[in-house]
Amino acid sequence: MAAKLKKGDKVVVLAGKDKGKQGEISSVDPKAGKAIVDGVNIAIRHTRQSQNAQGGRIPQAMPIQLSNLALLDKNGKATRVGFREEDGKKVRYAKTTGETV
Repeated sequence: MAAKLKKGDKVVVLAGKDKGKQGEISSVDPKAGKAIVDGVNIAIRHTRQSQNAQGGRIPQAMPIQLSNLALLDKNGKATRVGFREEDGKKVRYAKTTGETV
């Protein structure tokens, strides 16, 4: 099945403690149905100091369910994603504007 959300997409969070926040997808795990979004779902990780890295409390973005994310269209509003054929290729498009993503 084709992915509705991909790495590099601008998304908005629909549910959870970070509802309404926007960010860019940095990685997607399709098998688990989760994605990591920059600046969203931040957790504090305690790390020990090593020779090449400073230790301490380091904020880290944790995975969030794909169902809690929605793509942002050109107007900056949440939209659903559809698929259609253009020139023999399957492309994604925003359902609100009808524009290809």
